[in-house]
Amino acid sequence: MAQYVEREGGGLPGRQHVEHLPGAVHRTGVWLANQRQRRDRLDAGQLRALAELGIDWAGSAV
Repeated sequence: MAQYVEREGGGLPGRQHVEHLPGAVHRTGVWLANQRQRRDRLDAGQLRALAELGIDWAGSAV
């Protein structure tokens, strides 16, 4: 997610977005959608990290 935000300058990837990392492929869009669905089970540190990346719903949940 951080790679996407740094490259794109913000915003959120769509659900189908895939990041190609060195030695791996990460389904960033699906991962982010899953985090949002499970946000009530994320701890404060995880929500803060997401909020620092500019994810609106994470900042309001902290």
